[in-house]
Amino acid sequence: MPAVFVHGNPETAAVWDPLLAELKAAGAAPADLICLSPPGFGAPLPPGFGATVGAYRDWLIGELTRFAEPVDLVGHDWGGGHVLNAVMSRPDLVRSWASDTIAVFEPDYVWHELAQRWQTPGIGEADVAARFGAPVEQRIATLVERGMGESAAERVAQGQNEEMGRAVLALYASAMPPVMAELGRDLENAARRPGLVFLATEDHVAGTAEQRRRAARRAGARVEVLDGLGHWWMTHDPARGAAALTRFWASLDHA
Repeated sequence: MPAVFVHGNPETAAVWDPLLAELKAAGAAPADLICLSPPGFGAPLPPGFGATVGAYRDWLIGELTRFAEPVDLVGHDWGGGHVLNAVMSRPDLVRSWASDTIAVFEPDYVWHELAQRWQTPGIGEADVAARFGAPVEQRIATLVERGMGESAAERVAQGQNEEMGRAVLALYASAMPPVMAELGRDLENAARRPGLVFLATEDHVAGTAEQRRRAARRAGARVEVLDGLGHWWMTHDPARGAAALTRFWASLDHA
């Protein structure tokens, strides 16, 4: 059964490396662990690609239709948002889904401070120009300061560039309120497939714990609490995340 991983912003697929290593050590076949990089985030931006919420949903749906069977879909950060948007639209393409990003679909979710900067004309452009145009050592330091594990940050920073900055601005502009809350009206559709929500207690950009639990209930998902871990939990304690996914997938095999 393929397990497909979708990362977020401002990342490349390298953010998954520690988690994938743990899953392989637990017996997962390497060929069944597949990373999909959203355009602009470790993959080229195709000509004419809008880099909007809807464009990324359609991109992911298109990628999933290439598989011969439904997959176990896993998303982090914006990748988790893309996962849920795809599952709400095409649950038939997945056997299960897992995400650490679900509160963004709640009506009372408030975008974090950095997201609001990226959504502000002029300020957003200046921020991404400085952030993604900085020397690689500075990009690494910024990721580590924001909470990413250093070894993952060293690999992710290599893929940060001006193209990623353009994708960031377009994506966040397309997600201005009330866009995500309106998409969240269909969150119950995700309950058509088994779901798992990672709740990292020290993740301060993913919404409140109450918002995440409320959204998980609407999506019919079980909640896995990652106590003491932050936004980039997979870079700090990948063994805990791998164990949670392994248990979740095993429960589906025996259902």
